[in-house]
Amino acid sequence: MKAGRIRLEVEAPAGERSSGWQTRLQLESAGLVSAIYKVDNLYTSSLSEDLCAVSSLLNAHEGSRRRETRVTFDRERKIASYLERDLVKDAVVLEKEIDIPGCVHDVVGGLAYLRTLRVEPGQSIQVPMSDGKKSVSAQVNSLRREQLKINNKVYKTVCFEAMLFNGVLYRRQGRLFVWLTDDERRLPVQIQARIKFPIGTITLRLEREETT
Repeated sequence: MKAGRIRLEVEAPAGERSSGWQTRLQLESAGLVSAIYKVDNLYTSSLSEDLCAVSSLLNAHEGSRRRETRVTFDRERKIASYLERDLVKDAVVLEKEIDIPGCVHDVVGGLAYLRTLRVEPGQSIQVPMSDGKKSVSAQVNSLRREQLKINNKVYKTVCFEAMLFNGVLYRRQGRLFVWLTDDERRLPVQIQARIKFPIGTITLRLEREETT
């Protein structure tokens, strides 16, 4: 059953005036799922030229729940400032500051950073990650080479597991896998979150690649 649509856009620095990377991730429910529980979430973030997080904004509309979450990452002070607001009640849900390393990645930036590396199966790396509420050094394991057939096209990939669930960055129990093409592009062609009850398995597959 198709539960929704996701679109990820990453805009690379262009020209001397560019301050870094811009990302946009939109998640919308579809079909029966949307009729039962509508989801329309938009996550945008700004990254430095070396893919460190600068700021992020999440506008989440899930059922009757509407939240706005802003995170600012101060690289010089090594502080992340988190502000979450309930837009229905016009009230602050959570406001806090945490210590972070000089360079830390959000989830999208972490994926972009992984694409810059060559991590062979059997190897692991540590990636500094933060959602503004917590800062961790997350382990990413390169598991195996694997062929995937997506939309009648076969991709040679490397499968990675990012250790973000089970109380690392997120409390929810689960596992997160990412498949990148085994070439110079390291294109993400599949992402899978295997989350324990009540959600189950969420699989995102590349529908098309757009370049400008």
